[in-house]
Amino acid sequence: MISVNGLTRSYGNFKAVDDISFTVRDGEITGLLGPNGAGKTTTLRMLSCYLNADKGSVIVDGLNSLDDSLKIKQMIGYLPESAPLYGDMLVFDYLMYIAEVRGISGTGRIEEVAEMCRIKEVMHKNINELSKGFRQRVGLAHAMIHDPQILILDEPTSGLDPIEIVEIRNLIKELGKKKTVILSTHILSEVEATCDRVIIINRGRIVADDRTEALQSAAAGDKKITVRISGADFDTVKSAIMKVNGIKGVVRVADTSLTAVSISVSGNIEVRPDIFKIISSADWVLYEMKQDQASLENIFRELTIGGVNETV
Repeated sequence: MISVNGLTRSYGNFKAVDDISFTVRDGEITGLLGPNGAGKTTTLRMLSCYLNADKGSVIVDGLNSLDDSLKIKQMIGYLPESAPLYGDMLVFDYLMYIAEVRGISGTGRIEEVAEMCRIKEVMHKNINELSKGFRQRVGLAHAMIHDPQILILDEPTSGLDPIEIVEIRNLIKELGKKKTVILSTHILSEVEATCDRVIIINRGRIVADDRTEALQSAAAGDKKITVRISGADFDTVKSAIMKVNGIKGVVRVADTSLTAVSISVSGNIEVRPDIFKIISSADWVLYEMKQDQASLENIFRELTIGGVNETV
């Protein structure tokens, strides 16, 4: 659907986006993750044809952004970080105005997006009276009014309270079932909760691009498995588990009633079936076996260390 090749953009002597390339497939929710000033917003503005690149190209469904920007804009719904709403208008009147600008007649499509974005209860309220969460939903309805194939969302949950964040995330996941979605964020949990794939950008360059699970696996290093059992003491458990290939160490974990151990495992070796067989054959009772995944936060810090702080 979208192909980005060698995209570069500078502001004076500062290179905000530096020769980045990636593709986004149909029906995929892609997160553009990076610290403040990494170049996320500049990238989204070029994808939406709001800014021209100094070098490189953006191809959307076979159309080049330099030659066919109007056609591409018709395919895209764009929600900036601060949704540009007219605060003195009623929500219904505002969406009617946007529909007319888009050449959409009648109220049918307005009713559809109001239902989809869950704003029916505020349609006859003044936009200035709405909470930040409802204003974001109105902005999303604006972006969707022409039923675009692609949604580009810049920090869609910025400034929202925890309940509003969950609601917007759920809405984005629903939309991702039918549309291609690209969102930018510096919030790690946003990517984990919403996106199929993450592109990490730092200092204007891509430093990682993969599915979230694959990034975690690639950067995981040693894993930790916590096991809680009864029917054996620590020394017996340690002696048995250390025989499994790939296990580097077994240490005791405090527990008042059970024998609890933390097991260090080399790399991506899967040892849980072997551990379970040992416990089962010894007739011990297994209460818990939990593997700690690599923290996306740790991966993010490692890849973006020394990032800048300016908003770009």
